[in-house]
Amino acid sequence: MGKVTGFMEYARLEEGYEPVQARKQHYKEFVLTLSDEQAKIQGARCMDCGIPFCNNGCPVNNIIPDFNDLVYHQDWKTALDVLHSTNNFPEFTGRICPAPCEAACTLNIQDAPVGIKSIEHAIIDKGWANGWVVPQPPPQKTGKRIAVVGSGPAGLAAAQQLARAGHEVTVYEKNDRVGGLLRYGIPDFKMEKSHIDRRVEQMQAEGVSFKTGVYIGKEPPPDFVNNFAKETISPERLLEQYDAVILAGGAEQPRDLPVPGRELKGIHFAMDFLPLQNKVVAGDTVKNQILATDKRVVVIGGGDTGSDCVGTSNRHGAKSVTQFELLPQPPEKENKALSWPYWPLKLRTSSSHEEGCERDWSVTTKSFKDNGQGQVSALVCAHVEWKDGKMQEVPGSEFEIPADLVLFAMGFVSPLQSVLQAFGVEADARGNARAGVENTNDGKLAYSTNVGKVFAAGDMRRGQSLVVWAIREGRQCARAVDEFLMGSSELLR
Repeated sequence: MGKVTGFMEYARLEEGYEPVQARKQHYKEFVLTLSDEQAKIQGARCMDCGIPFCNNGCPVNNIIPDFNDLVYHQDWKTALDVLHSTNNFPEFTGRICPAPCEAACTLNIQDAPVGIKSIEHAIIDKGWANGWVVPQPPPQKTGKRIAVVGSGPAGLAAAQQLARAGHEVTVYEKNDRVGGLLRYGIPDFKMEKSHIDRRVEQMQAEGVSFKTGVYIGKEPPPDFVNNFAKETISPERLLEQYDAVILAGGAEQPRDLPVPGRELKGIHFAMDFLPLQNKVVAGDTVKNQILATDKRVVVIGGGDTGSDCVGTSNRHGAKSVTQFELLPQPPEKENKALSWPYWPLKLRTSSSHEEGCERDWSVTTKSFKDNGQGQVSALVCAHVEWKDGKMQEVPGSEFEIPADLVLFAMGFVSPLQSVLQAFGVEADARGNARAGVENTNDGKLAYSTNVGKVFAAGDMRRGQSLVVWAIREGRQCARAVDEFLMGSSELLR
């Protein structure tokens, strides 16, 4: 694969970034894509390792050695075909996937994996630039009608696969634009929304219909965050009109922190904060936007959503940004002998952290302090440690930190229960739709729920996860629905 001795001759090369002070002034992407020659050299590093663990490390099972080799030989169009054979939207994953494929790369044993994500990014960008990404309408129609609820990566992947199989597909989205959490959960500086828009145009040319501002269920919950829906359609009506329904909404039920002072002004969920900035970038006028400008910001939660809050706060012009994580600080280097080829536990510093952020670990928030006018003014925190499998406060470690804006980014516990309940879909112990990923001996199809004609995929089925897992689930669910409607399916997984 690539050049036989390339992994010994060439060093790993990371994609570059626009300088910090420059990129903090805007909301555009700032990653510098590899040149053709740089991508060729990175492709040359892919070794003939015998067992390509990267394939299994990738949830969509991208055929990574093959497209690495094709890029090394500068056969970009064939590389794009190989990439698209397993991944409907590599421009999404090439930007925001954390690259579990690289963690699984054999070269990662020496801490210098092949730059798979950067190669994927280069392939798809070249494909769009050269007009190689074109609609693929089906040669004939089946007459079957399918509704997809949710237009995030799972819903889009399922819709595109089913439309290409000849089915009539309609995607319903409660927000005012297509994209789900890709649109209103990922900041534009990580992924500009034009990437979603041109895929929507491609899918429309393939026969997919999109209906935005439509909530599927009984009634939206009264405290439903960022509800842009203008119309409600009942599950009964949907099931009457369609031969199959796929529930592909995101995990949008955020984890709360019910401690004294939680009701104070200035304390918000991350998904109260991030979508409004995306709407402003899109050109909308937003009333009462939550801004970090000149504020002391504290982000609670150390994952990707917390990092997005950090980057957005810095672009607002926050006075300071601090991020707390409940778990202990991970090691700077993972234990390769213990973790490879699986996703390792190690300290991860994002581009947003590099733009300005104080970080602390093993921190619990005990309460919020009031400034006397109902506005948060500080957090009362303490450090914790784990003993005998239980979290305990470290004696004498309590401290206060001033704050004008507190953002909860502690993850999402489940999809909206109101949707599952409206359809009568059984939930598992974690609140996700109960549906298996394999056909069973008693005839139950993969991704099917307890309700006839209703399937579930993505976050709706597996809980909060990665965009690449959502695409995989959407593709596999599409195959199951095609089999349900036609008796068999030739759709690729």
